[in-house]
Amino acid sequence: MSIGSIALQVIESCEASEVDHMVTGAFAFNYYGIPRSTKDFDVVIDVRGPASIPRIMDRLENIVEFNGHVQFDTLTWGRRHIGRCVEMPGFVIELFELFDDPFVQEQFRRRLLLESPQLGRSVWLPTAEDVVVRKLRWGRSKDLDDARDVLAVQGPETLDMPYIRGWCAKHTTTERLEAILESLPTL
Repeated sequence: MSIGSIALQVIESCEASEVDHMVTGAFAFNYYGIPRSTKDFDVVIDVRGPASIPRIMDRLENIVEFNGHVQFDTLTWGRRHIGRCVEMPGFVIELFELFDDPFVQEQFRRRLLLESPQLGRSVWLPTAEDVVVRKLRWGRSKDLDDARDVLAVQGPETLDMPYIRGWCAKHTTTERLEAILESLPTL
């Protein structure tokens, strides 16, 4: 079993459970930035439907062992369900519950169904702008590197910079954005 096949089974479980979802984390970053390895597969799940998380977990029970506890994530401020892959114990599946934060809601509303070369099929992904905003908001060194890479690969001229700047103003991350923009090489 490969990381890609596990990720596909998670997506297919969301679809079979008729649960709206969005792939995030490294798989979303890899679509827009410089691909990097990862040890987890992150999915935001719309939990407004009845028992959406348990339905997905039930469909994955043969390949993922969920610990049964809901964790509060101090970085995203949301709830997540963590499972370890049976055949690849070092690989983690994280199901993040969609919650009422205005940016999280907007990011989910704006998600796009895009063809993922990494997975060989269409998947729901955040926009490049939302990846940048999220990474700037989290502000860890790795996240700032990711934001820089997406801005460099996509090019600020192709992105909706007023949208990014608007969220940065709300999140007080404008200084981070401007420092990254100033560091980008000119072509």
